[in-house]
Amino acid sequence: MTGTTIAPYLFFGGRCEEAINFYRTALGAEVEMLMRFDESPEPPPPGMLQAGFEKKVMHASFRVRGVPLMASDGCDDKSRFDGFRLALTVPTEADARRAFEALADGGSVRMPLAKTFWSPCYGMVTDRFGLGWMVMVPGPPN
Repeated sequence: MTGTTIAPYLFFGGRCEEAINFYRTALGAEVEMLMRFDESPEPPPPGMLQAGFEKKVMHASFRVRGVPLMASDGCDDKSRFDGFRLALTVPTEADARRAFEALADGGSVRMPLAKTFWSPCYGMVTDRFGLGWMVMVPGPPN
């Protein structure tokens, strides 16, 4: 299907700009676009936004190692990440260690980096924003 894409859209419940800046440092994220609610050509309907969200991020797009992600603060501070993780595959164990340690800063390790039957280096971490990650190096081809 030409023109069809799928990309994660992450809602940070009021911490989007902080998260993007964290991913810039931790993973080398590159911001392509960022618009705040008060910059929108059309204002949100009355009562849609939690009080104080006018300067929060309405929409942002950024790339982590070339992979597109989209993000927002959402309309309130009730967002949470549940039922999924982002899988970050990097070429070397040194890259995996760097990314894993950066994501773990202020977060929590769910499974330390270790050799598995599918990867020479795999681990699970939840970052300081509650977003779950699986960091891995690809295993040898079968």
